[in-house]
Amino acid sequence: MAKRDFYEVLGVVRTASAEEIKKAYRGKAKELHPDRNQDNPDAEAQFKEVNEAYECLKDAERKAAYDRYGHAAFEGGMGGARGGYGGQGDFASAFSDVFEDLFGDFMGGRGGGGGGRSRAARGSDLRYNLRVSLEEAFKGVQKTISVPGSSACTACNGTGAEGGAEPQTCPTCAGMGKVRAQNGFFTVERTCPTCGGAGQVVKNPCRVCHGAGRVEKERNLSVNIPPGVETGTRIRLAGEGEAGMRGGPSGDLYIFIEVREHSIFQRDGVHLFCRVPVSIIAAALGGEVEVPTIDGGRSRVKVPPGSQSGRQMRLRGKGMPALRGGGAGDMVIELAVETPVNLTPRQKELLREFEKIEAENNPEGASFFQKVRNFWDSMTG
Repeated sequence: MAKRDFYEVLGVVRTASAEEIKKAYRGKAKELHPDRNQDNPDAEAQFKEVNEAYECLKDAERKAAYDRYGHAAFEGGMGGARGGYGGQGDFASAFSDVFEDLFGDFMGGRGGGGGGRSRAARGSDLRYNLRVSLEEAFKGVQKTISVPGSSACTACNGTGAEGGAEPQTCPTCAGMGKVRAQNGFFTVERTCPTCGGAGQVVKNPCRVCHGAGRVEKERNLSVNIPPGVETGTRIRLAGEGEAGMRGGPSGDLYIFIEVREHSIFQRDGVHLFCRVPVSIIAAALGGEVEVPTIDGGRSRVKVPPGSQSGRQMRLRGKGMPALRGGGAGDMVIELAVETPVNLTPRQKELLREFEKIEAENNPEGASFFQKVRNFWDSMTG
């Protein structure tokens, strides 16, 4: 099957400039890339055809040979077929041009200026660990934090050039950030030694940031901590990370929350737990106890007669708020019956009398009260 005309493949005229050919190639490569056309069985062949056309027309010598002899220029070893060109000898080199267009935004972004790529690098993301109290996690709070890092240089507006002038396209790599050298069938690509891969050069570096476009500076930021946060909650502040190099976008700041342990309450998600001491009289006869709540108030809780240590009661809606809405959790109260100590002789006498009466009314339970009496005696001497 006869090969199609390379200009037709790329959709350009024969008088197209090198920049127009490159632009047409990128558009075709994006359109026909196999990863984007998995349902098209002809996509891979078309993609290779586009690369073959571009490999020929991007090189001045090959293009001149093709314009004069057509496809015959690369058959039988005719002049101009440098490196044994056969359509895919420099596939990786050709594909690297479109690779940056397809995925460059994930690798730090691209910019304009001078006809070349701007290698303005995105700043790094930063992490800040912030500790808050349980009360602050319940109500929500606004905190002011000091974040060490770098900020865009105000003297050069982040360009790295004196007076805020725009950097110029690197003359060595024409803004590509890399240079290529061909050796037979192989093309070796390396970082441009002039611009260090930036694609741009600063002739007069800023005296404040020395051409970096950013300076070290501690910043004070106000952070809104929403109600319901817990240990491990992450808050993202977009653009508040490290400043980018030479005008590149700033990274993000991630704040990781740690909620301090509380002296009274224990937390389990949106629920709170606390132990409340009650007297043996209130536990036996029933009564009321007053318990603190996380909102700073107090609630009265009825203790049923005959309550034992470990009995739990629930206060609905007195727990922590849900971080993303949906109401609040509960507060679970666990009773801890207190054993009296430092009893007076009269108190001991009354307890022994109670034990005697209980034993007469309930002989099977006498052994239990005997154990209780022995315990109190050992505690009080």
